[in-house]
Amino acid sequence: MGALKAAAIFTDHMVVQMGKPIILWGHDYSGRKITATFCGYTADTLCIDNCWKITLPPVNTYGGPYEMTLTDGDETIVFSDIMVGEVWIAGGQSNMELELQNEKHGAEELEKVADSNVRFYYTKKNPYIDEFFYIDERNGGWALPSPESARCWSAVGYYFGKKLAADLGVTVGIIGCNWGGTSASNWIDKKNLVRDIDTKTYVDEYDKAMEGKTFEDYLKDLREYREWEAEWQPKINEFYEKNPEGSWDEAQEYAGSKSRWPEPLGPKSPFRAGGLYETMLKRIAPYGAKGFIYYQGESDDHKPQMYEKLLKMLIAQWRYDWNDPEMPFMIVQLPMFLNRDDIDRKNWCLIREAQMNTHLTTSNTGIAVILDCGEYGNIHPVDKIPVGERLELQAMYHTYGKIAEDEAYGPTYYRSFPEEDCFIIEFKHAKSGFDLRNEDTPSGFELAGDDKEYHPAAAQILSGGKIRLTCPNVKEPKFARFRWVNYGDVTLFGKNGLPAAPFRTSPEA
Repeated sequence: MGALKAAAIFTDHMVVQMGKPIILWGHDYSGRKITATFCGYTADTLCIDNCWKITLPPVNTYGGPYEMTLTDGDETIVFSDIMVGEVWIAGGQSNMELELQNEKHGAEELEKVADSNVRFYYTKKNPYIDEFFYIDERNGGWALPSPESARCWSAVGYYFGKKLAADLGVTVGIIGCNWGGTSASNWIDKKNLVRDIDTKTYVDEYDKAMEGKTFEDYLKDLREYREWEAEWQPKINEFYEKNPEGSWDEAQEYAGSKSRWPEPLGPKSPFRAGGLYETMLKRIAPYGAKGFIYYQGESDDHKPQMYEKLLKMLIAQWRYDWNDPEMPFMIVQLPMFLNRDDIDRKNWCLIREAQMNTHLTTSNTGIAVILDCGEYGNIHPVDKIPVGERLELQAMYHTYGKIAEDEAYGPTYYRSFPEEDCFIIEFKHAKSGFDLRNEDTPSGFELAGDDKEYHPAAAQILSGGKIRLTCPNVKEPKFARFRWVNYGDVTLFGKNGLPAAPFRTSPEA
């Protein structure tokens, strides 16, 4: 192979973002002049310290297929079958990672995936940069939609892209950049984490775990963990195949031991603070894209009070790396979930609140409320169509301006006020009324007085997107909350079929 190389993300079949400058980068011998040509545009640069970067003007019309050429005078690279379309980056953890072949409708969808007009690039899952890193990341590339290639695509990313491609009539490229079980802190530059006294704790925890531990110690611990996991996980799977309604405690007893997850922290762990930012995110930035879709938060439920700050830091970080402080960022709010045998600690309520607050206070963000998409005892709900399509609604409203706000949102808390012995909740996006499912009157509301002790409240739907709450145990209601549980029934929807978002009016309670 020659010296001229483009970054691994540049391959045949790639999708180039319409209307944005096309940034190309790679390696060559220092001093060589690199020239790029695409869609009638040409630009060049000198390679300095074996690195080069070229910016081509935007292509302002959709279309293709096209060819792109790179040359240094001695070598020429040609990329073919390039489409100019819409590109989105699919980030997060396991629910974004969940593959189409394992999704509820995956088998049926794979039979017709070739007609989807979606292309996919999966960022290589490398937790550690070593001598094999750069070889491995080139064993991939942009994939066309086929039953074989799409099996391992992100189901959420695919359904988002499929709907967007159909609504806009263009090719959509999805760049998967996700890893199951990860904290948002894994996807932020370590240098930024340590600048804040709160987020510095994520780095401190790693440093503490590594105190007095050699690299050989870490490898030994990791080997033992993976040997245990190779025996334990099949037994867990076997238990639930035989006992679909069995408890987590029963499953662990059947497997012979309690879960040891997560794997040991160390230099090769994907769960170290800032690790995947270095080994995955920076490998694709700043590839031209319209925006981000992001489904994560489950692995940060042990520090829910920290999550709003962490999520805002992540959004700022990614926008910085893409040189766009207003780059669209669409958040998935966590659904209902509770593990079998767990008590409801309401930590997912706090994560959902942090996600909503981030959306409400961070410009050019959207939020897909999927409260009704959870499954009891299953942290990985298998139906990802609503998730992808609700993210697409957010993009169609916030980014493309193709639909009205009330089409993109279900009922969302607007304001509240006491009225005699009642308490009135006013929702946005509910002027046309509500839909109730499996009940005659709304449930899930609670009221509290100055003591912030909440009690179940009776609810009555009024006109104009309002609901009246009453509770005999709260004589002077001051605060209200709705569906403030990790897991429960979801019965209140807007006329557009989207669920009402959870909320509380006493954030310190």
